[in-house]
Amino acid sequence: MATSAVIHNVLHALNFPVDIRNVCVFLAPAFSALTAIATYKLTKEAEGPVAGLLAAAFIAVAPGYISRSVSGSYDNEAIAIFIMVCTFFLWLRALRYGSALYGGLAALSYFYMVSSWGGYVFVINVIPLHVFVLLLMGRYSNRMYVAYSTFYVLGTLASMQIPFVGYVPTDTSEHMAALGTFGLLQLFGLAAFVRELVGDDSRFRLLLRGGLALGAVLGAAAGVVLHINGVIAPWTGRLYSLWDTGYAKAHIPIIASVSEHQPTAWPSFFFDLNFLVWLFPAGVYFCFRKLGEPHVFMIIYSVFGVYFAGVMIRLMLTLTPVVCFTAGIAMARVLETYLDFGQISQPSKGPVAGRRGKSGEGEVSPSIFDRFPRFVNLAVLVNFLFFLVMYQLHCTWVTSSSYSSPSVVLSSHTPDGSVMIIDDFREAYYWLRQNTPPDAKVLSWWDYGYQLAGMADRTTYVDNNTWNNTHIATVGRIFASNEDDAYELLRKLEVDYVVVVFGGFLGYSGDDINKFLWMIRIAQGVYPEHVHEPDFFNSRGQYAIGDNASPAMRDSLMHKLSYYRFNELMGGRGIDRVRNQPLPTYPIVLDTLEEAYTTTHWMVRIYRTKRPDNLGRTLQESSRFDRLY
Repeated sequence: MATSAVIHNVLHALNFPVDIRNVCVFLAPAFSALTAIATYKLTKEAEGPVAGLLAAAFIAVAPGYISRSVSGSYDNEAIAIFIMVCTFFLWLRALRYGSALYGGLAALSYFYMVSSWGGYVFVINVIPLHVFVLLLMGRYSNRMYVAYSTFYVLGTLASMQIPFVGYVPTDTSEHMAALGTFGLLQLFGLAAFVRELVGDDSRFRLLLRGGLALGAVLGAAAGVVLHINGVIAPWTGRLYSLWDTGYAKAHIPIIASVSEHQPTAWPSFFFDLNFLVWLFPAGVYFCFRKLGEPHVFMIIYSVFGVYFAGVMIRLMLTLTPVVCFTAGIAMARVLETYLDFGQISQPSKGPVAGRRGKSGEGEVSPSIFDRFPRFVNLAVLVNFLFFLVMYQLHCTWVTSSSYSSPSVVLSSHTPDGSVMIIDDFREAYYWLRQNTPPDAKVLSWWDYGYQLAGMADRTTYVDNNTWNNTHIATVGRIFASNEDDAYELLRKLEVDYVVVVFGGFLGYSGDDINKFLWMIRIAQGVYPEHVHEPDFFNSRGQYAIGDNASPAMRDSLMHKLSYYRFNELMGGRGIDRVRNQPLPTYPIVLDTLEEAYTTTHWMVRIYRTKRPDNLGRTLQESSRFDRLY
């Protein structure tokens, strides 16, 4: 938001009257162009301009990055990936020249990264790991000392100025690798300084190595003691779940419930990277062949990028840049080899040992590769040109079909191939905005919180910030409770309207019934005495609906609100098109809530919370009277 405001003010100062909304909409594409430039600079730093140009071309259209850089994608990652690549480039440049200036610029870029995205933890661990690996390889230099010391000190001090961060870089486990590497580098620097004064004596070298080892052991021991005593905080749950993939599901279900936090299915790698998937390992191989300082960095980034992308599909975003870097290196090698027509060797004519020609002499019959060397080069180049064209077509198709539609408006294809627009979300939000009081309070699952606040302009209890786990668990408990218990909680929270998303009619699999198990797990973590996950599975251990559902599932508010009057729409006994299960045959009755509005395709259902009866009757008695008379 600060970036958008700065751009808006600068444009207005230059007499360009651009609306702030347009700045927000086009922020991500503008920064994606800067990402391509930063990618070129970084890859050029490691391999050369040819590889840099190819890497920039790859990342410019890679679906793995376009998913967060299309117009209207106003999220942290819209600018964070550019800042991350820029930080890595400035770090490699600082290391190459031993420049305090570039080290300071890298620290400034890191400060920008910290202020924009929580993924800055990846940056502050990859760079220290790069330094540590170089130290293990015996590649300590004054350049490294100046570059890393400048980067770490200035970067840490700058990041601590952000209120959200504060003293986190000094007392949390995820930042200790950077601090430990900084301390180890000081020991190496001291050793190098003393060696210059004393000389290169073998006994002194032995003593020096022993001192370094002792210092490293004492530093590690101090870190362990501080961690045990609570001075250094442990890994946060979100980060710990990257190492223990079952941790979040067992202990922090709110994290595991997010679709972006699920493990990546293998087709997703091909979907988001296409033929870069097999160029990537070839590029890593060429990095191993050289093993320069930038190449070691590429290898480290590749290893951790692949691991994290496999654990969490959202982190495909951090893998895409290094895939483009290394794919550019591999493709540059191919082009440099097979575009060099002037250096093609001529077929050998001298006698060699081997099979005999038709003449019976000791000459080898020229193969097709010897007879037509230019044909081989052309064949390889045409082959790779085909892959490049297919890559471009694939990226264009993925971008247009999967990453260019707003999540609030859905589309599908009818049997005749025409496109059907499903605008139920905006229809529901517009109804709330026009037909409810401005101070009305709306309860829904947290997925729709931002949309309700922005489009319906109504107060919500939970939203996509997800910082308050207790509030979210309370909403989950309301949906998991029976109608009477849920009504008591709704009255305590002064809820006016309840919104549920139901996909049983259209076949929309992202509805609340499919998310309901996560609501139950989150609620159970805070209210274990009220919500029990096993109660929502039937006697055969199935998560079912309708007549096959467990008693707790049938009585839950979520089940009632989703299937209320749905049988009337289906003309009797129908089928839920998402779960392919028969609908309830028994009538679903609501006593404490009443249907206020259902959208055209029955996708969003809005219910009004009833007020206490004016005659002093219970709502159950009042509802029964209304049904009879």
